[in-house]
Amino acid sequence: MIERVVVATDGSESVARAIEVGVDFAERFDADVHALYVIDAGELESAPEELEPEMRAALEERADDAVADVEAHTDREVTAAVRTGRPASEIIQYARDVDADVIATGTRGRHGENRFLIGSVAERVVRSSPVPVLTVRQLT
Repeated sequence: MIERVVVATDGSESVARAIEVGVDFAERFDADVHALYVIDAGELESAPEELEPEMRAALEERADDAVADVEAHTDREVTAAVRTGRPASEIIQYARDVDADVIATGTRGRHGENRFLIGSVAERVVRSSPVPVLTVRQLT
């Protein structure tokens, strides 16, 4: 039985179809929807110290927008979460924390190198997740 679907989003255009598919999947199974955005700690660590507060504020704003985008795709109640850390590790830990039954994610992230078949975060999630991962490729 599918009771909880985690929709991992990074706010990029490439995740739009994954949001649609993840939300549709949850609706078909009458499952709870969890929208998760992970602020990449690596981005914060690489910023000059004097710019870190501005960078954090910008990333938090992006996170709020990304989660709101998931909420806009459904009439269901969405549990929104924003975490800071390494994206793949945080997605997996969040899925464990909420006892998720499936994780929905795009195959490309904000960095979206087209030469790769699957993005590095999505690949790490697929390889390490204790629950099934629904990877959704963006159609061009």
